[in-house]
Amino acid sequence: MKELLSGNEAIARGAFESGVTVAAAYPGTPSTEILENFARYPGVYAEWAPNEKVAMEVGIGASMAGARTLVTMKHVGVNVAADPLLTFAYTGVNGGFVLVSADDPGMHSSQNEQDNRHYARFAKMPLLEPSDSQEAKDMVGLALDISEQFDTPVMLRTTTRVAHSQGLVEIGGQGSRELRPYHKDPKKYLMVPAFARLRRAALEDRLARLREYSEKSALNFVEWRDKSLGVITSGISYQYVREALPDASVLKLGMTNPLPEDTIRRFAGEVKRLVVVEELEPFIEDQVRSMGIEVSGKEFVPNTGELDTLTLTKKFIKAGLLKSPVNTGPEIISGPDAPAAPGRPPVMCPGCPHRGLFYALKKLKLTVTGDIGCYTLSGLPPLESMDCCVCMGASIGAAHGMSKANPAMSGSTVAVIGDSTFLHSGITGLLNMVYNNGSGTVIILDNSTTAMTGHQHHPGTGSTLMGAAAPAVDLETLVRALGVKRVRVVNPLDLEETLAAVREETASEQPSVVISRWPCVLLKKVSKPAVHAVEDKCIGCRVCIRLGCPSISVKDKKALVDPVSCTGCGLCIQVCKEGALVKGGNADA
Repeated sequence: MKELLSGNEAIARGAFESGVTVAAAYPGTPSTEILENFARYPGVYAEWAPNEKVAMEVGIGASMAGARTLVTMKHVGVNVAADPLLTFAYTGVNGGFVLVSADDPGMHSSQNEQDNRHYARFAKMPLLEPSDSQEAKDMVGLALDISEQFDTPVMLRTTTRVAHSQGLVEIGGQGSRELRPYHKDPKKYLMVPAFARLRRAALEDRLARLREYSEKSALNFVEWRDKSLGVITSGISYQYVREALPDASVLKLGMTNPLPEDTIRRFAGEVKRLVVVEELEPFIEDQVRSMGIEVSGKEFVPNTGELDTLTLTKKFIKAGLLKSPVNTGPEIISGPDAPAAPGRPPVMCPGCPHRGLFYALKKLKLTVTGDIGCYTLSGLPPLESMDCCVCMGASIGAAHGMSKANPAMSGSTVAVIGDSTFLHSGITGLLNMVYNNGSGTVIILDNSTTAMTGHQHHPGTGSTLMGAAAPAVDLETLVRALGVKRVRVVNPLDLEETLAAVREETASEQPSVVISRWPCVLLKKVSKPAVHAVEDKCIGCRVCIRLGCPSISVKDKKALVDPVSCTGCGLCIQVCKEGALVKGGNADA
């Protein structure tokens, strides 16, 4: 039986069929749906961890106990998990362990587009790269087998296009869930220097055996066609190569660390011109060149952004490796006579509780160190009230650093961070601020969910990934336990209350926390009637437009409110000094 599955759904299915019983993750696009789907299968355990490092450590413990284990995260999450990951490569596994790194070429929902294949090489661990949903499912099982055969964690690297595109997948039954026995073995798992030195030698021996395996693996295969051009490729790039260059010979690598050097040499020796096509960094290309093989790739294949068939076709024509485009459809669609698609910048939802808070911060002309979440959109017009965004949890440390570098900025700088992000990696930043006698103001935007990635639960929501009731963190008690004495809660949909609270706390010379609390509008069922615009009272000042609410527009210099999308939050009523925006009723009444 076959089903149409996304790459993420296929990975979840592969884990279930291959006997994975424990899975952990922190949600992050494009990886989130893996655990959401895996958690629905019977007889398994899955959890959202507070951050990726904890998820990795939970997975390590489960593997040591003998369970086949899956840990998933987006590419920047591996940065957070790198500390335990690199040492876990030394200790090795008991039950098979697969780490899914979901990279995001093109930065569709990320702050960078790092190439995590380098992590696999850095950690000296096997790396598999699927190019479609069927391979995504199959490679989970194969990765678990490799993990147990070679006593190593295995990275399964996907990208946004593989994670979210769909394909037909052969469905099988659930595999064995029998635990491997645990044996006390300090020389294997206790990484003090004396034992770590032994494991370091074992790591090199394992890598040598993995090189032999890679040479024989069916994951790496050649499709012989015209030998005037040979292409080495992997992952989703393989699909683009097959469409753009149907006549080229192709070495398709499914296992890209360690690379099969002998296979590559044989392939290179058979073709007239050798090219590597890969997204982002020249990971394969540089290694092939270091083998002394003449190869090209990044001279004409971009090392930024996503590839696609059309881009690849154009680049190969320009490089003189292709005489005419094979697929002219995209050329016609994107030709000079085609109308430009209208722009659609990302905006906060109508009724988003963050909107009022950031409107207030802009009005107060504060420096705002930002963080990762829906609220990062406040840095865009028209709110334009966020100054920086680096990574999860960085806002608090950045605000503290600013005030220490320039004390004059202390009273005019605030850090903003979401509730899930605060629990992910903001707690230690706040602790540091208190411990080092900071005087900053931290605003926790508590909308009761991990909204940006699709409303996942976290330790503050009172529910687990699998739907069980759980203790909910009390943020006020938590920040007081960290030593913060000034703590207050505001409703961000009340502008006057919010403005007053922020003014008072930024004026304080003590560290303070303001909790801006209102549920995400997509969680809370709103029964308030839509706001209406009274045309005769509107003077066309456009102050309401500065809220950035997609329900409000202007026509003939008069404000209009879309009654379908408006949630009746009332922010626009509060900013309109002319009384032209009113609650419910008929605008003409």
